[in-house]
Amino acid sequence: MTSPREEGFAQPGEWAPHAACWLAWPSHEELWKEALGPVQGAFVAFARAIADPGPDGAPRGERLEVLAPTPVRAAEARERLAGLGARVHEIPFGDIWMRDIAPIFVTSPSGEVAASSFVFNGWGGKYDLPGDAEVSMRVAATSGLRTFRDELVLEGGSVEPDGEGTLLTTRQCLLNPNRNPGLPQADLERRLRDGLGAEVFLWLGDGLINDHTDGHVDTVARFVSPGVAVCMEPSGGGDPNAAALKEIVRDLSSMRDAKGRRLEVFTVPSPGVVTDPEGELMAASYVNFYVANTTVTVPVYGAPNDEPALARIERLFPGRRVVGVPARELLLGGGAFHCISQQQPSGGTRG
Repeated sequence: MTSPREEGFAQPGEWAPHAACWLAWPSHEELWKEALGPVQGAFVAFARAIADPGPDGAPRGERLEVLAPTPVRAAEARERLAGLGARVHEIPFGDIWMRDIAPIFVTSPSGEVAASSFVFNGWGGKYDLPGDAEVSMRVAATSGLRTFRDELVLEGGSVEPDGEGTLLTTRQCLLNPNRNPGLPQADLERRLRDGLGAEVFLWLGDGLINDHTDGHVDTVARFVSPGVAVCMEPSGGGDPNAAALKEIVRDLSSMRDAKGRRLEVFTVPSPGVVTDPEGELMAASYVNFYVANTTVTVPVYGAPNDEPALARIERLFPGRRVVGVPARELLLGGGAFHCISQQQPSGGTRG
């Protein structure tokens, strides 16, 4: 079977037009416990921002494709998302982290969209939940798009494309032996080149403390347009991630993309110390935002830097409305809005 790259496919930047966003309705009481209600509320707010209903009530953003594990949960999702144009699919899943368990969608110069499906191993075997490993191929089949299958272990949140051949990632995650043991970096890059159409790989070091994903790049650095990246700066002397954040700023500022451009790097403040009910530090990030067709949804945590971060991100996305949505309860599960979403670019299928 040919690879996506051999067929001319590559992963576009998130700011490129989307046909849809794939999500999974929060359903598992045994995982979320008393947080399930607030998490569902945050999900509905996020879905509303993506669909972006206009003054007439009609969605003007992008289509919502929502997984639900049972008929009961599907009915619940349809009721809670009424008026947003959501299409609900009864597909079982372990939990809602669609960035990592869904396929990565790629596009060709002719405008064809395809699904590039990788292996999911529970973030290195830490969280093995029934159904998660099958979601990628089930979503690909439901989408009706041409599908490429790759046996490489890869999560979508571990790679960040600029849409012009550059892929940003972290050594902590992609070179972790709990993903693809024994696979040298050069071979990993070759596989990613084939699967996602990347040409140049930019390697950062470590992610945030207590990140369940072993340092996914989408919690520490993002592209906002070709040649332009955003990351976080420490929120003060007491920021527990200060050393890693400073290193990321320094590394990004010295990097060049696939077009030979030195990256233009912007920073937003870190949320600083955000803890769970037991007082444990959580991997809170403002750059775990989702760029939809008309909006950018940014997680906020009731922290002092919420408003300054929103203001800075707003300047990076002229023409899109920036929406801050509370995400502290969602973060109890290990991530925020970028982690629970996977965009499907606009385009078509092979004729």
